[in-house]
Amino acid sequence: MKPLRPQELHRRLLEHYGPSGWWPGDNAFEIMVGAILTQNTNWTNVEKAINNLKAARMLSPQKIHAMAAEDLAELIRPAGYFNVKASRLRNFVSLLMEKADGDPAILFDRSRDELRDLLLNVKGVGRETADSIICYAAGKEIFVIDAYTRRILERHGITGDSADYDELRLLFEKDLPRDIGIYKDLHAWLVFVGKDFCRPRKPACESCPLQDL
Repeated sequence: MKPLRPQELHRRLLEHYGPSGWWPGDNAFEIMVGAILTQNTNWTNVEKAINNLKAARMLSPQKIHAMAAEDLAELIRPAGYFNVKASRLRNFVSLLMEKADGDPAILFDRSRDELRDLLLNVKGVGRETADSIICYAAGKEIFVIDAYTRRILERHGITGDSADYDELRLLFEKDLPRDIGIYKDLHAWLVFVGKDFCRPRKPACESCPLQDL
């Protein structure tokens, strides 16, 4: 049996889901905030936290930068680990203010790899979060690897459980066309498969769109 290729994953999941419409957010800054808050929680909780920021009229780099840490933590409480995430969000906003005067477009006026290095130097921003920002907010071609993707790849025998993050990222980038729309959609679809079918316990293999692969 030939190894399952990312191109085949894309073809199959495009047929099943159609355009993903992911990542939700009204602007680049909201997408970046969501990428930080979604660590170790589900998107429903992130939406509640972002809606709290919007209701308080605090969803801007300048306002978050000026806000007391405890006030920010209270607003993002629904996202869980709210004190830790408040610190991470403030660290990121400090970078945005320092390097780009609070303007995401200025921050993004860098090569993909330069932007990635900059983000990874922010305390609390790991590779998945940095790549989510680069792909979905900056619109630069980088493939995002998350726990859902890793689990699907392992269960289909494509990779082992010790595969490095960037090893998996390059597996997708080498096989797929260099197209930001394809990168965004395939990552989103793998999240959907991981949530709906390829669950940690009691996976629904018989109804999964990748079942016969």
